[in-house]
Amino acid sequence: MKAILSVENFVSSFVTMWWTPLFVVIFLAIVAYALWPQNKAEFDAAARMPLRED
Repeated sequence: MKAILSVENFVSSFVTMWWTPLFVVIFLAIVAYALWPQNKAEFDAAARMPLRED
């Protein structure tokens, strides 16, 4: 008979309960930063960087 709380179950529940929501929050923060209107000029300058001749 298997134990009710095995290592696999513990790891799976730990990842589901903590890491998945944490990474969702981090992803949403990155998207919010990228789409924030105050950062538009900085991202536009970075987009033109490969085309600039020094």
